[in-house]
Amino acid sequence: GLKQTLGESAGTQTFDSVMQSDVIMIIGANPASGHPVFASQMKRRLRQGAKLIVVDPRTTEMVKSPHVEADYHLKLRPGTNVAVVTALAHVILSEGLEQADFIAERCDRQSYADWKAFVLRPDNSPEAMETVTGIPAAEMRGAARLFATAGNGAIYYGLGVTEHAQGSTTVIGIANLAMVTGNVGREGVGVNPLRGQNNVQGACDMGSFPHELPGYRHISDSTARSEFEQAWGVTLSPEPGLRIPNMFDAAMDGSFMGLYCEGEDIVQSDPNTQHVTAALSNMECIVVQDIFLNETAKYAHVFLPGSSFLEKDGTFTNAERRISRVRKVMPAKAGLSDWEVTIALAKALGYEMPYKHPSEIMDEIAALTPTFHGVSYAKLEKLGSIQWPCNDAAPDGTPIMHIDEFVRGKGKFINTQYIATDEKVTQKYPLILTTGRILSQYNVGAQTRRTENVQWHGEDRLEIHPHDAEDRGIREDDWVGIESRAGQTVLRATVTERVQPGVVYTTFHFPESGANVITTDNSDWATNCPEYKVTAVQVMPVAQPSEWQQQYSRFNREQLGLLAGEAGQLADVVSK
Repeated sequence: GLKQTLGESAGTQTFDSVMQSDVIMIIGANPASGHPVFASQMKRRLRQGAKLIVVDPRTTEMVKSPHVEADYHLKLRPGTNVAVVTALAHVILSEGLEQADFIAERCDRQSYADWKAFVLRPDNSPEAMETVTGIPAAEMRGAARLFATAGNGAIYYGLGVTEHAQGSTTVIGIANLAMVTGNVGREGVGVNPLRGQNNVQGACDMGSFPHELPGYRHISDSTARSEFEQAWGVTLSPEPGLRIPNMFDAAMDGSFMGLYCEGEDIVQSDPNTQHVTAALSNMECIVVQDIFLNETAKYAHVFLPGSSFLEKDGTFTNAERRISRVRKVMPAKAGLSDWEVTIALAKALGYEMPYKHPSEIMDEIAALTPTFHGVSYAKLEKLGSIQWPCNDAAPDGTPIMHIDEFVRGKGKFINTQYIATDEKVTQKYPLILTTGRILSQYNVGAQTRRTENVQWHGEDRLEIHPHDAEDRGIREDDWVGIESRAGQTVLRATVTERVQPGVVYTTFHFPESGANVITTDNSDWATNCPEYKVTAVQVMPVAQPSEWQQQYSRFNREQLGLLAGEAGQLADVVSK
């Protein structure tokens, strides 16, 4: 979405510049649980007097906590982000709060005229959208006025925006909001995605997409493709590959039979778990490379040991485009670092990679990727870290993007028509399930579940509003069954007003919880990012685990038993 409107797909500024923000809008993110270091900086600015708008269906720590309270909490219905963003824009335009000079100088006039006509339609007003979003029109208008008039306005968004059927549309709408209020290209403003895990940004920058080469250049670009073909001595297909959901579908029809999974646990993290495991069971060769035996590894034909960040040299890139060095402090316990495993595997497949050190890989990245032309390990050692773009035009990096002009030239406004998700509540499935994470557990918990962090969060629980709990005879700590169109699981209930009536919420840190057994395989129209945040469910008291959980328990015991047997055989071989 950002790439379409502004010309880049990463954070527009440094996180330090939040200290220059006068109003902060957080959409679909909880920095306090997912990004605590940045959240502490944000809270410091709020304590100094900055205003805060939170758009979230739950009452999170950012809405109200010691010394911090949101000026507006737009408690939307899950799945209506696009409607909210467009309604905010409607207020700004209808009340003449737009930054006309910025728009005239920096933005495409025709796209703005078309977008303005669309946004000002009566059906996009807060009053018309109130029945869709569940947000009182007066609150929507107040939040829009605050953001447009308070001074420097920064927008931060997270997976609560992108993990929707219209996730990309919402990102486009957020960019529209930033442009119409002139909040791009200086300190304290901008559009800033809060990445889900460390180095997600780096993975994206390096072409971890089926349709792009490093630096966000499309594989169909013959000029870019020829540069990589010459450097690598191969011929590259101009056609995009498959995204993860498409891989599973292709595995089921027998046309995709091998998978190499490194540092990701798709069995636990991807939606519609039963579809995922059925696809993996249908493949002929699954290779998993990781530092722990995760859920996906239990389906692997080959398990390769991974190395932790302490065991390898390389770089991480965070959400503000900051490239930082990672330095080896101990030899890899497995004998090889991850990049060395990749080289060894390539050699076994008949392709020689000439790299002797990760710095040589970075040199190749710099040679082939325009936004990285000036990056090297030597410069990282000198400067400490670098924010891309770093090239002849910006030899020391770019702390703030789009200062004088957008990367694409003129900023393009794009209409954001709200389209309700196909995942709708019915009499059979009257509640909406949304999912998220908690501070003490990291993503699917593959690492943090093995620590004392379980003292703070030892199980995934279902949050349910007291009204919905009372209607169903559910009390605190009761076991409840959650059923969706995709499957069933059982969790313990937490009765709380953090969620609104009609909405339930859980985390996904423990594999036995089966949180993604019940999420569906709906996905974003542009990226295929799964729609984790909207699943229609029914919740009722139960007395025993779900059928899936019972099957999982048996399968898990079997896999751990096989592992113990392999370890015993290996010990015998070593002793002899």
